[in-house]
Amino acid sequence: MKSVFLAAAASCVLLGAPASAQNANQGVKIGILNDQSGVYADYGGKWSVEAAKMAIEDFGGEVLGQKIELVTADHQNKPDLATSIARRWYDVENVDMITELTTSSVALAIHELSKEKKKIDIVVGAATSRLTGDACQPYGFHWAYDTRALAVGTGGALAKAGGDTWFFLTADYAFGYALEKDTSEIVTANGGKVVGSVRVPLNSSDFSSFLLQAQSSKAKIVGLANAGLDTTNSIKQAAEFGIVTGGQRLAGLLMTLAEVNGLGLQAAQGLVLTEGYYWDLNDKTRSLGERFFKRTGRMPSMIHAGTYSATLSYLKAVKAAGTKDPDAVAKKLKELPVDDAFAQGKVLENGRMVHDMYLFEVKKPSESKKPWDYYKLLATVPGDKAFFTAKESGCPLTK
Repeated sequence: MKSVFLAAAASCVLLGAPASAQNANQGVKIGILNDQSGVYADYGGKWSVEAAKMAIEDFGGEVLGQKIELVTADHQNKPDLATSIARRWYDVENVDMITELTTSSVALAIHELSKEKKKIDIVVGAATSRLTGDACQPYGFHWAYDTRALAVGTGGALAKAGGDTWFFLTADYAFGYALEKDTSEIVTANGGKVVGSVRVPLNSSDFSSFLLQAQSSKAKIVGLANAGLDTTNSIKQAAEFGIVTGGQRLAGLLMTLAEVNGLGLQAAQGLVLTEGYYWDLNDKTRSLGERFFKRTGRMPSMIHAGTYSATLSYLKAVKAAGTKDPDAVAKKLKELPVDDAFAQGKVLENGRMVHDMYLFEVKKPSESKKPWDYYKLLATVPGDKAFFTAKESGCPLTK
């Protein structure tokens, strides 16, 4: 379903209301802005839109006596295009909150625009810890995970297990830089050493020269500081070069269930990764996963479940505040606990939602007992260990 929602003409759905109400500019309007046709289309894409619809339906379809409206657009991983869409949404279409925001360069741009316009944004799909660090702002929130949490989970576990030399294949934009930086700090803190890195353009098709550099480095761990199709393609091509059979280990520093499903267990088995959600963790996660599966034919990743949680939490905050006023809603988002099918957590002063993260190993095909039975839990990383504290983050709001 490629390019379902064109960036130049965002789709608009008013849940539970007649078409005539769509022009009234009333009620709460939420925007899902993400990659729906490119390298991150499976990672978030139309599946995140479906998750937001589920949250709106579970909330009852209205808040403060008005219907809840959902608009969506494909930013094509272009910050300038994303900013243009968001500006129109804020200025012309009366969008109250934008969420998902896959791609860190996009999220940082929208974060700045939201500050200027005094509008709420809740980032789910983008990773950079800068969003609640030096780039934090009063109306900005970060939900499912960040580069710090991934570094503590995957990087810390592998370093402690003897992976003391690292080489990074790093996506050549804000996300990749942040993930390499945060993971390097964790590796070094655990006595390891970074022996080299190479920057790889987004949406590359040929990883051969980069993988050869990683192979020649002799590093024990090849850290893949990329995501989506770039991760799956680099893992597939690494197999062709015999990197794992040659004694090195691949670390998928940002992998979700969507990428594991795309690779298949035969190729993905043994990979260690960190997620903030897995559908088969407990009764709550299973319930959300099974409902999502009935709608989409697939299980949700932490991005999809995180979008559900971010949307639901925003609506709860609007209800608690008794108004859509961004200052009042932001205050309630930071006061109310998060307790839903995605996670149980709290929101810090810098906008970071803190919750437990999970270190998983991908099962061998022989260990999988049913469809989407992909992970075995290695460890739970408590939220206060996974994420920076508000003071540690460097957020100016906390000074």
